[in-house]
Amino acid sequence: MSDRAYLERTMRELTDKGRLVEAGWVGFRLAAIPSHAPKAQLEEMRSVFFAGAQHLFSSIMTVLDPGQDPTEPDLARMEQIASELERFIRTYETSIKTEGSA
Repeated sequence: MSDRAYLERTMRELTDKGRLVEAGWVGFRLAAIPSHAPKAQLEEMRSVFFAGAQHLFSSIMTVLDPGQDPTEPDLARMEQIASELERFIRTYETSIKTEGSA
């Protein structure tokens, strides 16, 4: 089995087990990191990926208004986060597509 096939299978299994961030890391690794990357680089990049996920989650939990139902400001904050991440991914995808196409 190729490394890519193994990672794709692992990504699906992790998502099914409720490990969404880990699955996201696997997806990121597939999309952006060469398969021959050194182990130390993978460990550092995984830590950075999880730190970003932790920051986002804890920030969301901190800024949401108390109570079970989302408020208008809650919805606005979530929309701002979504917009910021959409801008990032558009820029990121463009940079990946243009790399190495000389």
